[in-house]
Amino acid sequence: MKSKEVQISQWANGAAVIRPLLQSPAEGRLVSYSLPAPGVSARQLLQHAEGQERFFWQNGRDKILFAGFGVAVQMMAWGGNRFTDIRRKATTLFHQASLLSCPSDLATPRLFGGFAFDDDFTPDNTWSVFHPAHFILPHYQLVQSGQESWITINAMLPEDENLDEAGEQLHEALVTRYESLIEENDGFQRRSLDPSSVIITYPMSQESWAEKIKEVISRIKDTALQKVVLSRVCELRSRERIDVGRALSYLNNHATECTRFLFEPRPYHAFYGATPELLVQLSGTNVTTMALAGSMPRGATTTEDEVLVNQLLESHKNRHEHRLVVESMMRRLQPLSTQLQATQEPEIYTLSYIHHLLTPIKAQLRRPLGILPLVKTLHPTPALGGSPRSMALDFIRHAEPVPRGWYAAPVGWIDCNMDGEFAVAIRSAVAQERRVWLYSGAGIVADSLPQKEWAETALKFQPMFSALGLPSERTQFSLEDLS
Repeated sequence: MKSKEVQISQWANGAAVIRPLLQSPAEGRLVSYSLPAPGVSARQLLQHAEGQERFFWQNGRDKILFAGFGVAVQMMAWGGNRFTDIRRKATTLFHQASLLSCPSDLATPRLFGGFAFDDDFTPDNTWSVFHPAHFILPHYQLVQSGQESWITINAMLPEDENLDEAGEQLHEALVTRYESLIEENDGFQRRSLDPSSVIITYPMSQESWAEKIKEVISRIKDTALQKVVLSRVCELRSRERIDVGRALSYLNNHATECTRFLFEPRPYHAFYGATPELLVQLSGTNVTTMALAGSMPRGATTTEDEVLVNQLLESHKNRHEHRLVVESMMRRLQPLSTQLQATQEPEIYTLSYIHHLLTPIKAQLRRPLGILPLVKTLHPTPALGGSPRSMALDFIRHAEPVPRGWYAAPVGWIDCNMDGEFAVAIRSAVAQERRVWLYSGAGIVADSLPQKEWAETALKFQPMFSALGLPSERTQFSLEDLS
């Protein structure tokens, strides 16, 4: 390859490495090359790529894992058309792609990214590198499922580039990278933050929180408003750089029931989390989603745990909050579907620290749409916005003192068939060098009590505190605050 768009550099061992481009899909053609990758773990790959752009995804259901680093392509969009714009760009990218060696559907290139909670989000200091819609195709991508493991290299080439020559050099670069990963030690020990070096602040006081909840309840009584999801933020400042790798490793070991994700579009600027909530998964015309709303803490003993589960199932407040989510999601999916089904009664979804009410929802689409129209249709669900949607969002915009950014918004991946999977980015944090912001929310309905909702959000901060190696806010409330 002799074009200026794709340059070849030399490693110390003399192997050719293809450098990707940061350009729009319309300016060239995506070329991908894949090889089996036994013996390489996502932890190795992410550790190897520290100081670069990094990406990770693994859900707690089908156990497929994706990881990547570097940037072959990135695409962004703004405003009310952001879902449509990303769909158009992604369709163009994949339509023009050449998969030179891709013997498994698992190894196909995938875009990773997500959306801000609001269409009109303007990045502030906290979210300075995260756009209202932002997706990246990693330069190197690892995928694992069961015993199957593949590594893929992605690069953008001019339309007239010789594919045979490109394939040879992509193969050489990929083999070199794979060998480097195999040779690296996977025993790197990460350190927790020193609690004495961390300053913790909360932009919203408990008194202000209580006033906002009283205002929500007043509006529910006087207007058509039924529910508002309020969030609050915890800011941590440290003398040390935040070790996102350590946090993700902890979540992978302790939150296996959840979807763990990392989107790091600039080195040391990362959004990560372990969310229990699937927004939507699409394969062809088969849709899987869920309603997740209503919470209760775990008990200290098996007996106490059973009591709390029964309290959750019998709670009028939690059942009402949950029903609003189920009804809204069914209503939004109905016009798109030939079949639509949900369980009559919610299930209990148990995590290490909390119980949730869960209703699985499945649908069969009338025609293939791709994942993004479904994301647009469902976001935000009443589980993270409220009901009715427009009234709840208006309240959130004026009530919350800190912009949500990507918190509670769709984050996920899109494959070359425009299928994919998106989660709701809760139980999450955004890190920027030596600062990290943790986010937590609670659904407010007519019979909500401010102290209990404050305690619930404190409980939901817990996994992010633990991931950083810090004692959580849980010590500041009792079980009676939540039950």
